[in-house]
Amino acid sequence: MNSGHGKVYLVGSGPGDPELLTIKARKLIDSAEVIVYDQLPGEAILQSMPEEAEKIDAGKYAGNHKLTQTEINDLIVKKAEEGKNVVRLKGGDPYMFGRGGEEAEKLVQAGIDFEVVPGITSAIAAPAYAGIPVTHRDHASMVTFITGHEDPTKKETGLDWENLARFPGTLVIFMGVKRLEENMNALKKYGKQPSTPAAIVEKGTRPDQRITTGNIENIAEKAKKAGVKAPAITIVGDVVSVHDILGMQKVLWG
Repeated sequence: MNSGHGKVYLVGSGPGDPELLTIKARKLIDSAEVIVYDQLPGEAILQSMPEEAEKIDAGKYAGNHKLTQTEINDLIVKKAEEGKNVVRLKGGDPYMFGRGGEEAEKLVQAGIDFEVVPGITSAIAAPAYAGIPVTHRDHASMVTFITGHEDPTKKETGLDWENLARFPGTLVIFMGVKRLEENMNALKKYGKQPSTPAAIVEKGTRPDQRITTGNIENIAEKAKKAGVKAPAITIVGDVVSVHDILGMQKVLWG
């Protein structure tokens, strides 16, 4: 690594509740010279970024990507080569469907020193705040995480829907709002019972969190009627039924 360069921190900010930031993430954000961020950390965390830091919005909004992934990769390298300490601020965890692996590879190729700071993934935090444990002794001993929105340049899907439909545990789907109906139909096509409970948690752990529950037969229609928008996590499996008990407890806590 070039000692004349700065260092890049790939920081996971968690699901959005600022109190779920790790101590290390908070320290790095507060001391950063450059912060390259997207919208997923949530308004409360973004508003807490220090005034003196150079802040660069690299958000990928629906139909409006401020920067391509290649441009983001090049940007964090450029800022580090200028001798700056850079925080690449991501929602959730950098390596959980956050494209942190691609950014890390680019930093290695460029000879830039970097560190990954894991964050609490929304895959467990959003369901937890909604009163849905992703595993439960009576309902699910396994959980799998999948993306509901694959690389559009891929010729074939990397998801094995036949095996996913047979999977006896909990399915947690990231970024699946746009293709919710298509994904639920794929599960039904390969034999998943239409009555299997399903839920969508929008903006999990944040003050405006919303929960829509149903089953794989009707969750897409319910989500459409409710106007569900990203960011959202979809949970499929018997654990969703626990929301009837634990979801009310969250209301009492609030």
